[in-house]
Amino acid sequence: MPLVSVVMPVYNSAATLGAAVRSVLTQTHADVELLVTDDQSSDSSMDLLMEFAAQDERVLPKTAPERGGAGRARNLAIERARGDYIAFLDSDDLWLPEKTEKQLAFAAEGDAPLTFTSYFKMDADYAGESTDWVPNGRVIRARGHADYRAMLRRDYIGALTAMYDRNALGTRLMPEMRKRQDYALWLSIMRDGADARGLAEPLAVYRAGQTGSLSSNKLSLVKYNWSLYREHEDLSVPQATRALAGAVWQSLRNSRI
Repeated sequence: MPLVSVVMPVYNSAATLGAAVRSVLTQTHADVELLVTDDQSSDSSMDLLMEFAAQDERVLPKTAPERGGAGRARNLAIERARGDYIAFLDSDDLWLPEKTEKQLAFAAEGDAPLTFTSYFKMDADYAGESTDWVPNGRVIRARGHADYRAMLRRDYIGALTAMYDRNALGTRLMPEMRKRQDYALWLSIMRDGADARGLAEPLAVYRAGQTGSLSSNKLSLVKYNWSLYREHEDLSVPQATRALAGAVWQSLRNSRI
């Protein structure tokens, strides 16, 4: 059975962290390790993680030596990974119980080194567990196939659903950027020739705002997308402008779900 290394960055996430961790530990594919990097939290996040680690050896928390942001925290976790696959989950989101099992089967059937799935959106105040989740109709649909050219127009991959084959691609770290490190990682994998395949079934739940809200945090990503296109992907101004237009359109579209 393939071992899946689940990468989780944590910063002051005590309110939602327990449900996120339990959503990994209750996967029907039980051969997982949960690599958590606490980014110098000032709340009880690390205490909670140590309690989980004492109860389940699959939970492997570690404190970052200094504050470095989510991208750095994810990379510190990836560097500790032993798994055949690397997957990602933030500390305020959830995986549905069959996510790992179904995505592994999907990856094997299609010989795809990078896969992702559809996912649900939930309101920020959702207090339930992944095992309690009732489908709500708010679904971000996964595109069936995405290559580098398509991904430049729009980021089709929800990070909470992404999983890459470490045996096929090697250990891939996120580029050192303040924001959009996940998008940069997918682009770097595809730039090297690997396409991504999307599974239509929603298998994760993303904590978002109310339907129709486009947060200032999302709007602030515009400048980081521009920097990604221009500096990381070396796009021309016209190319970067077209890519940015697609990113803004996607944010507006997803905010209505």
